[in-house]
Amino acid sequence: MRWYFICIGLLFTTLCLAENYLINGGQDSQINYQMVQKVEPAAGTQKLVLSYVIPEDFSSPTYNQKIAGFNLNFSTPPSDKDEKRDNRGNKVIRATWKQPTSAITATISLRAINNTKLTTLNTSAPFPPKNIPDEVRIYLQSTKQVPADDGQIKNKAQQLVAGAKTQFDAVQKILIWIVDHMNYVLNPQSYEAMYSFRTGKGNCQNYSHLAAALMRSVGIPVRIVNGITTKQPYDVNTGSGILTMRMAQGRHSWIEVFFPDLGWVPFDPQQMQLFVSNRFIRVEVGLDNEETANDGLIRWTQSRGSSGQPRFEEVIEANFADDRVNLSAQKQNYGPQKLLFSPPVDATFTTIAVQPPPKPKPVSDQKLKTLQYRQPFIFGNLEFPENVDFANTRGPATQTEGGELEMRKNFMVETAEYVTTRGNQYAQTFILQKPILLTKAGLALHKFGGDGQLWMELFKDDGRGQPGEYITTSDFLPLDALKFSPGYTWVDFEFPGKTTLSPGRYWIALGFTGSPIVNWFFTYSKSVGPPDGTRYKTMFDETWSRSLAFEFNYRIQGLAAQ
Repeated sequence: MRWYFICIGLLFTTLCLAENYLINGGQDSQINYQMVQKVEPAAGTQKLVLSYVIPEDFSSPTYNQKIAGFNLNFSTPPSDKDEKRDNRGNKVIRATWKQPTSAITATISLRAINNTKLTTLNTSAPFPPKNIPDEVRIYLQSTKQVPADDGQIKNKAQQLVAGAKTQFDAVQKILIWIVDHMNYVLNPQSYEAMYSFRTGKGNCQNYSHLAAALMRSVGIPVRIVNGITTKQPYDVNTGSGILTMRMAQGRHSWIEVFFPDLGWVPFDPQQMQLFVSNRFIRVEVGLDNEETANDGLIRWTQSRGSSGQPRFEEVIEANFADDRVNLSAQKQNYGPQKLLFSPPVDATFTTIAVQPPPKPKPVSDQKLKTLQYRQPFIFGNLEFPENVDFANTRGPATQTEGGELEMRKNFMVETAEYVTTRGNQYAQTFILQKPILLTKAGLALHKFGGDGQLWMELFKDDGRGQPGEYITTSDFLPLDALKFSPGYTWVDFEFPGKTTLSPGRYWIALGFTGSPIVNWFFTYSKSVGPPDGTRYKTMFDETWSRSLAFEFNYRIQGLAAQ
């Protein structure tokens, strides 16, 4: 059968919890981009080498990038500098300093003219793929991070693509499983595909590696892309409200899939299929993230007996000189439970039917009062990197085969929303499966300054996925009670009295007075709650019809009924 297929996913046979959105329209932007790196060599450094990749023009059916005005300046001229292309076609600049004794600042500036155009795509490429060019076949190769020849990976991929007749069908079946299997964590124990395959956890590198491993194992070429995402939000009109999309500003990893009739097509396995937004700046490609390591790479040698490693700081700025966004989306009655977006695709594919999870059954108010609440209870989106200084974070130094020490770029990005801006209020949903006595709610916050007070308001769900009937308010927390820290930490709001909650869906909303400057950390995708579970409203909104495409980190604590 032929359909307009939006966002790979699951087809529910009864109550539909799908969050597929068919997205149409486009984005046109001019981005003035600047990255400033400051590297202070350790004592005894004999040689310091900094590497950068020059972003280049790129075209695809959905995303196009044009780079102008690239410039790289150093505060101290290097002893030597060369520029050449590597095996994957990346244009790499390497600058060398001999016996440096003072800090070196590298400043990259450029203008990215980016366009995302989302109209109907047509693909009839068969599966297994045919007519793959010789220069593309390298992207079928297995690596340590992308083990396409691993028996477990191959068996799972074959199971997933069973019955697929077109490449698009095979790709969407694999991505269905990844969407359901993976939960985003910013700092995983490993970036390899097998770690994510076994644990279901990972960051952008893990999503990319796992998707590439499964697809390559069944003959679909995939290359890893490294680049930058900007924090400039954009709105999508869903008909029933506004959905605000936002990435962190920093380094990111995604993939490009080769279709014989479309060429290389970008995917972000965390959230987007067949496209990336024009908030992405494409920099470097390769077989995996071990290979796409040239941009931002620091290498050095040191004299015998010396120890320590360079001190590092990286600041990225992206200012939009021009930004035109016209995007609308229509929710479909099939798809994954997590948010996923795609342009319309005219292709042959199959659907997968599953049953949705049961809804929690509420308990009467009279029974809530007679229950015994004795079991400690904690629930929420609990995993985030506490007290991390994102601007100064780098991985540990490792030794190369040639005896040099090196530090690579990292993907530790600050995913947070400024939630005490005047005129906006933010809310996060949570769903209880059993009765609890609520004692406190915690948020992952970072105080930057200001003054005033914070508090939490508790609401019932209105039955339409928005805050409804007011229940209670937490104690007020003076901003002075929040300690300064390098990054984000839990801030708990106490709920006085006996606030008992029946199983069901609720909302916590942050309130404030004065002029506090506070960020609330969030996790890409929806780790715990439903896709429409993060909302905000402005002073002009009568309802909470504006939603966010991520989930705030929160925790609910109390005593559960025995």
